[in-house]
Amino acid sequence: MGLIVEEEESDVVLVPPSNFSMVEDGIFRSGFPQPDNFPFLDTLNLRSIIYLCPEPYPEENLEFLQSRNIRLFQFGIEGKTEPCVSIPKDTIMEALKVLIDVRNHPVLIHCKRGKHRTGCLVGCLRKFQNWCLSSVFEEYQHFAGLKSRKTDLRFIETFEVMCLRQCLYSIIYQYQGYGSNKRRLLYKEEKLQKPQVTSV
Repeated sequence: MGLIVEEEESDVVLVPPSNFSMVEDGIFRSGFPQPDNFPFLDTLNLRSIIYLCPEPYPEENLEFLQSRNIRLFQFGIEGKTEPCVSIPKDTIMEALKVLIDVRNHPVLIHCKRGKHRTGCLVGCLRKFQNWCLSSVFEEYQHFAGLKSRKTDLRFIETFEVMCLRQCLYSIIYQYQGYGSNKRRLLYKEEKLQKPQVTSV
């Protein structure tokens, strides 16, 4: 899948990362971006990237982010398949706080393949948005395909978004028109808890 942009001297093919999709206005998801995806990412005018793997970000990718003044938020979640290895709820909660802060938008969420870790984060976002669970699972399975994990679905089902709502209320986050072009974030500076940013 690619988009061809005609220029005077040559045609540039814009190639999105694997498993790329728009989650909603200002939020995107994908697998790990490769250098040939950088021209496509340029078209998104990203402010932030949420990276869900523990491995260091490649130097070439870091240089791309630095040159575009894109912030990298890294939340190291192991990509394990064993049922005994659970997704850390606290880490997902911290990632969600970054994700729903519109000051970080447009934002790209990615892990290695854009399936499991990314799917869990997006699934928890959907619960926060009051999606019914069947629709949340359908979206997760659409991207995970045959590699859908019951442990991920169980994690999403049992994830408690009320804690996130209480946290946001305590620091005076108020959304107006969430999901529309008029959305904005109001907060009190003296009570704002700043997310941890990885220096790039």
